[in-house]
Amino acid sequence: MRSRIATYIAATTLCVSMGAPVRLAAKGKPAPKKPEYTVIILGTLGGAASGANSINNRGWVTGVANLAGDQVAHAALWRNGEVVDLGTLGGPNSAVSWPVKNKKGVIVGISETADVDPLGETFSCAPFFGTPFTGHSCRGFLWRDDEITPLPPFPGGNNSYATGVNDRGQAVGWAENGIHDTTCTFPQVLQFRAAIWGPGENQMQELPPILDDSSSAATAINNKGQVVGISGRCDRAFGRFSAFHAVLWENGAPTDLGNFGGVAWNTPTAINSHGQVAGFSDFPGDQAGGLNSHAFLWSKQNGLEDLKTLPGDAISLAFGINDRGQVVGQSIGANGSHAFLWEDGVMKDLNDLVPSGTPVLFFANDVDDRGQIVGGALDAAGNSLAFVAVPDRGRHEGN
Repeated sequence: MRSRIATYIAATTLCVSMGAPVRLAAKGKPAPKKPEYTVIILGTLGGAASGANSINNRGWVTGVANLAGDQVAHAALWRNGEVVDLGTLGGPNSAVSWPVKNKKGVIVGISETADVDPLGETFSCAPFFGTPFTGHSCRGFLWRDDEITPLPPFPGGNNSYATGVNDRGQAVGWAENGIHDTTCTFPQVLQFRAAIWGPGENQMQELPPILDDSSSAATAINNKGQVVGISGRCDRAFGRFSAFHAVLWENGAPTDLGNFGGVAWNTPTAINSHGQVAGFSDFPGDQAGGLNSHAFLWSKQNGLEDLKTLPGDAISLAFGINDRGQVVGQSIGANGSHAFLWEDGVMKDLNDLVPSGTPVLFFANDVDDRGQIVGGALDAAGNSLAFVAVPDRGRHEGN
């Protein structure tokens, strides 16, 4: 499975089956009278699974796809009818896991290196590949003109992670430093901080956490240089108590965006050019680290808005937003997982907007300014396959 929620669910006490229940949920649904999207399945790099996690305004789709044998996954670019293997930094696996948004031909992601991690950490990367854990160190990467280059950690660190890059050439993510942090949860050892790489060569800036938090991570950046991310304990270096605070950094200064009352998983995932932020936030009752979140939309004008869930579901997560204010993500309940589109104050099941017979769309991870949506769809065998949902012309012109 290729959704980021795979990581979150595996890491919490929540047990949700993402296979058969999703397919069962699709049975018996009435076909929409007039489909509003056409779905294109994008394929893999020779394996059985893939997932689309980003689409920019040039129509470049990026994500991760399995190679033959399904033991290795590589970052993938779907462009002009072809799928391009972006390669690795010397290790087995790589991926583009977050909405990147740069439209000048620059892509960022994560890749294992050839080196085994000297401290035995799993860091943030391992759960996002969907393949067997290898024990290798991981670095964020920048891909441009068919060349992949590493984005370094802070001095003393072994690992880094890149999530997004704007058109000014500023890449964001997080990186370890050399501090052995007592708030880390085994096997994580080293503290990490939110990072901006660039725009100049060898430029790297740390973004501080909130108050007394030890660690921070940046998840997205817009063309104005506004950055969103998380602040909290070192914990396991992904999600959970590392996301005690949802943060917006402007000119390097952090602002707490608030939450729904939980102490974990308060995570902004995307920011558009208007400064609107999409993400998800926990409610009270998550002291053990369990995920009980709802998707949110934040703006300076309206603060934190609960986007709710699809009818009957318990959990929702927003992953992407465009400049039109459309939000996409994933809603989860007893009947499995479904991709959603939120617009004009209403959350819609994307499966209700596509032709009958379309594979179940179980997560949506990004949306471009034309309204094209990318994510993962389940095939008959239960494998995730990358998709792009293209709105019909009448729908696009009517918005």
